[in-house]
Amino acid sequence: MSNHPQRNSGNGVSGRRAATWAFYGFLAIGAFFLLAEHRAHLLGWLPFLLLAMCPLIHFFHGGHGSHSGHDSGTDASTGSSTPPPKHKH
Repeated sequence: MSNHPQRNSGNGVSGRRAATWAFYGFLAIGAFFLLAEHRAHLLGWLPFLLLAMCPLIHFFHGGHGSHSGHDSGTDASTGSSTPPPKHKH
């Protein structure tokens, strides 16, 4: 136990909330200026980034067309769809 009296300054939760809002405000301002000043550099790299994503997309979506598990109703040998059987009642 301490001999010093504890002071309740009233800055507990509301002070932290204000500091959090200030931090996010400065973060947003910094992100805006970072993007505004470096937009030409970022947009210059965009085509290369899109091309670099192609192998990743190819890898994560299963590679070349071995989609034998998918049944879309088309005949694999002719590529035409088979009509559904007609029902007579």
